[in-house]
Amino acid sequence: MSDILPSEFFTHPGPNPHAVTAELRAQCPVHRIDVPSGAEAYAVLGNKIVEEALGDSRLSKQVENLPAPYRDKAVANSLLVVGNLGFADPPKHTRLKKPISRAFLPNAVARLRPRIQDIVDELIDAFPQSDDIDLLTAFALPLPLTVICEYLGIPVEDRPLFLHWSYILSQDPLQHAEAELKAAGQEFTDYFTRLVAERRGDLRDDLLSELIRARDADVYSEQELLSSLLLLIIAGHKTVANMVANGTLLLLRHPEQLDMLRANPELIPTAIEEILRYEGSAAWASLRVAAEDMQLGGVDIPKGSFVHLSLSSAGHDPEAYDDPERFDITRSPNRHLSFGHGVHFCIGAPLARLQGEIAFSTLLRRLPRFELAVPEEEVVWLADSSLSRGLESLPIRVRERLPR
Repeated sequence: MSDILPSEFFTHPGPNPHAVTAELRAQCPVHRIDVPSGAEAYAVLGNKIVEEALGDSRLSKQVENLPAPYRDKAVANSLLVVGNLGFADPPKHTRLKKPISRAFLPNAVARLRPRIQDIVDELIDAFPQSDDIDLLTAFALPLPLTVICEYLGIPVEDRPLFLHWSYILSQDPLQHAEAELKAAGQEFTDYFTRLVAERRGDLRDDLLSELIRARDADVYSEQELLSSLLLLIIAGHKTVANMVANGTLLLLRHPEQLDMLRANPELIPTAIEEILRYEGSAAWASLRVAAEDMQLGGVDIPKGSFVHLSLSSAGHDPEAYDDPERFDITRSPNRHLSFGHGVHFCIGAPLARLQGEIAFSTLLRRLPRFELAVPEEEVVWLADSSLSRGLESLPIRVRERLPR
């Protein structure tokens, strides 16, 4: 194993993380990270080992397996990490997943296509006929937020609250401001406690009602219900927003690929997979900790160590992909790890792919001419999250907007 990496590598990888991880990956697929508190932490960069680790039951996602100081802080500061399938191992994971998974099966998601198309068109209708806009705030963020809120059955007038909650509560509870996390968590809890009480007397054909039925059948505890709702909102919001914004930027950076996609819209599904591989929404997989002493890539990982799996690095590993730095919307096969692997594979993948398909096909059809509104070097990647890979903004210049 090479030199120990500074902790900033995990949270602030720099403007070109792919070049950094390529050099490190070539040295060794697993590196230790220096954590100021003295905890053991490791970064896994190679595609093969990341895939194996994603399915390794020795790597636990349950907060209870964290070292005591981190466990106590995470539990105290974040509703997100307590009581949902994203932070649970089987058999608890199996129990928490069952009531939700049916709603995200491909056939169930396909029924949402007409409404998602309407939402996409409504957002584009609000664009100026020809002017500069921030595609992130005008389109990429409100699209998935509207979709997941409608799927849950959240009243229209309440949805602006979720932009704030989603941003704050998706932050790392081990690094973010304790007071801000607690305040947002309490606001979220108070809101859904009221809404659940109201909806319990008026159950409907929506996902929130389905989760309330699971709670009332003792499948979920009250805390698990609230934590699962938060996970659905955050996972269904930021990841799709990043996919749309990151993908648009990639297409603008590769005009020959954008032209090919305009001429061949049937390539949109493969283009989405390439976007996910090349610049996926999540730079790192979510929390994992070694539940026992183990080895990864020949490196000893002591029990209680944080193990950070780099989805971004895995997607650029030349041992897994031919010419991985080439952005190619026709790439096939394209077996990336952006939605995870194994028992924790993202259940929302069908809905994310559907939103991406409708978003890109409609943007390219209705905006025949658009471009970056600022020099490419002024587009800034967020550096405030250890998990997400997204932009601060995406200013584009709309030259022409066509009707529906």
